[in-house]
Amino acid sequence: MYRLGIDVGGTFTDLVAVDDKGQVTLAKAASTPDDPSLGVMDGLDELAKALGLELGALLGLAERIVHGTTVSTNALLERKGAKVGLLTTAGHRDVLEMREGLKPERYNLRLARQAPLVPRQLRLGVRERLRADGSVEVALDMASLDQAIAVLKRHKVTSVAVCYLHAYRDDRHEQLTRQRLAEALPDVPVCLSCEILPQIKEYERVSTTVVNAYVAPTLEGYLRRLERRLEEAGYTGPLLVILSHGGIAPVAEAIRLAVGTVLSGPAGGVAGARHAANLSGIGDLIPFDMGGTSTDISLIVEGRPTLANDREVVNQRIALPSLDIVTLGAGGGSIAGVDRGGILQVGPQSAGAVPGPVCYGQGGSKPTVTDANLVLGYLDPNNFLGGRRRLDLVAAQAALDELGRELGVDGVAAAEGVHRVVNTQMAEGVRLATVRRGVDPRRFALLAFGGAAGLHATELARQLSLGRVVVPRVASVLSAWGMLATELRLESIRTHIGDTSALDAAAVRTLFDDMAAAGRHRVEAWIKGPIETRRAADMRYGEQIFEIDVPLDAIDFAAEDVIERIKSAFEERHEALYTYSLEDQDLVLVNARVATVGTLPALPREPRAAAGTPAEPRGHRRIHLDHWRQVPVYDFRELAAGQVIAGPAMVESETTTVLLRPGDKATATPERWLDIRVD
Repeated sequence: MYRLGIDVGGTFTDLVAVDDKGQVTLAKAASTPDDPSLGVMDGLDELAKALGLELGALLGLAERIVHGTTVSTNALLERKGAKVGLLTTAGHRDVLEMREGLKPERYNLRLARQAPLVPRQLRLGVRERLRADGSVEVALDMASLDQAIAVLKRHKVTSVAVCYLHAYRDDRHEQLTRQRLAEALPDVPVCLSCEILPQIKEYERVSTTVVNAYVAPTLEGYLRRLERRLEEAGYTGPLLVILSHGGIAPVAEAIRLAVGTVLSGPAGGVAGARHAANLSGIGDLIPFDMGGTSTDISLIVEGRPTLANDREVVNQRIALPSLDIVTLGAGGGSIAGVDRGGILQVGPQSAGAVPGPVCYGQGGSKPTVTDANLVLGYLDPNNFLGGRRRLDLVAAQAALDELGRELGVDGVAAAEGVHRVVNTQMAEGVRLATVRRGVDPRRFALLAFGGAAGLHATELARQLSLGRVVVPRVASVLSAWGMLATELRLESIRTHIGDTSALDAAAVRTLFDDMAAAGRHRVEAWIKGPIETRRAADMRYGEQIFEIDVPLDAIDFAAEDVIERIKSAFEERHEALYTYSLEDQDLVLVNARVATVGTLPALPREPRAAAGTPAEPRGHRRIHLDHWRQVPVYDFRELAAGQVIAGPAMVESETTTVLLRPGDKATATPERWLDIRVD
C-alpha cells in the first residue's frame, strides 16, 4: 500500500509515494495554472511510471492522498474569486474598508488605496443588533433583510458573507439570515461569521468571513473536479487537504473553511520541516523553502513550528490560527530586470509555470534566477528533471547578455549579480523571521528544500553566520512528503472575556470541556483512531490591546487552583516572548482555544543506508565561483553513509542540485541527507 502526497506549486506539481517499508519515490510535473487538477493527474502518471505501475494500479494501492493547494492563494493574488455580497449590522457596512483606521504603511504618503474584496454597493446593512452579552437589543428586521437580499439577487452575487455585530455571543440572527438566503438564493453559498470565526474584534471577523466567501466557490470547484478525476482513474480512498495551521482535514471541511487553505502550500513545507526535525534530532531549524515562484521561511523551535493567530495574506486580514511563515517573491522563476535608476532587481514578478524561465523554451523572454544559475554552470542542461527536460543554455545566455548590456557588464557578471541579489533578499527574509522577532538565528540550522534551495543555501548561511545546513534527499518535494507525516486537526475558539481575578473555575472548566467534546464529536466522523485535545488561551494584561497565545496542555483543569495555574502559564509565556512579566497587572482571558487532533498511523521511516565505499564523482563540470573552475559532480543517490565531500563540488539527483562552495563540508547521513558544515 502507498500513501501519496501532492503539492501544487506555481511552477511544478510535486508528488511523493511512501510504501509500507518507508521507501520514498518522487515525481514532478509541470503545474497547469488554468486547471491545477490536470497537472496533478500528469504528476500521478509520472509517479506511477517511477514505481513501474499503471496509474490505475497505483491509485488502487493508495490508502490515502494528502494534498496541498495554492488555489485559494491564487484566487486572492489574482483577484479571481467569487462575486461576494456582505450582509452586516446596519451602520457597519464600511468596517471592511476602514479596517483598523491605520494604513499598512503609515508613513507612505503615496500608498495606493487597497480596494476591498466586496465593493460598497454589495455591502448592505440589515436592521438588527445584539449586545456584547448576547442579549437582543434590536430583533432581526425581516423586511430590511429581504430588501438587502433583493439587492444581492439583482447584482447576481455568487457568494454571500454574513457578519452581524456580536454574533460570536449568539448566532440566532445569522442562522435566520441563512434560512432566508436559502429560500431566495438557493444555489449561492453562504458563510456565517459565527461558524468561520466566532470571536471578538469586528474587523478581523468580517475580513476573515469575507475571504472565506471569496475563495470558497473556486476552491470547491477545483477540489470536486480533482475528486472526480481521481475517482475516474480508479481511486476510492480519502482525499485530505492540508490547512494553514499544518493539520489536515477532509475535502468537505476544507471547503467549509476555505480561508483555512490560503497557506495550504507553504504549510506542507513546515509539516515536512517538523518531521525532518524529529528524524534528524535537530530541534531548532529554519525551514528555507525556495520554489519556482516564491520562498517561504519559518521557524521550528524545539521541534515545534510557531503559530500566529492574526495574519495578513495578500493584504487581507485572516485571523485564523496559521503557521507563522514569511513569504518572499523570490524563487527560481523570479524575473531579473533593471529599474529606472539602473539598479538590478530580482522579483517579485515570476515567470511561473507558463511561460517559465527562458531556458525552458516555452516562450519566456525575460531572464530569471534559474537562467542565471544555468549560465553560471550550477545546473546541468542535459539532466534537468532526470533528463526529461533539456534546458536551453544558448537562450539563457542570450537573455543574460541582454541584461548585462543594460547594466554595462557581460552576461556572466549579470548572472552572478542575479544570484547575489536573490541571496541577499532571502537572507533579509530570514532576518524578518528571526532577528526582528527577537530570535538569534545563529543557534539554528538551515533546512534547505524546494526545487531551487540547494543552489543558494550555503551562501545564505554565510550571510547569516549560520554554521550548519541540512538538505534532505527529498528536498525538492519535502512539502509533499511532510504532508504525509501530519495529523487531522480541527481548531475551535470561543470568546470568554474576563479578568482572571473574577473568573469562576467551574465555568472555565465547563467552557473548555464543552469545546473539547464538540471537537471530538466532529473529528470522530473523520477518523477511526486515537483523538486528543490540546488547550490554549488568548490572554493579555488588562492595559494591553493585543493578546498572546498561551498553551495550557500542562494545566490540570480539575485542580482547585486552575485559575492561578492559568495565570502562571501566561506569565511564563510573556516572559519567554518579551523577557519580562508584570506581576501587579490584572490578566484577561479573551479567547479559549481547543485543537482536536486525530492521530494517523506514523509514516514509516525510510531504510537507513549503510556505511560503504565512498562514491566517486560521476564527472566534472565547469562552474563560476568568482572565476571559472572545474569541480566534481556527485550523484546524491550513490553517496555512502558517512561519506564526506569538501567544496567546491556539486551534488545532484533527478530533482535536487546542491552547490557546495569553498569551505563547505558535507557529510552524507544514514537517511541519505546532506549535513553541511559551513566555514
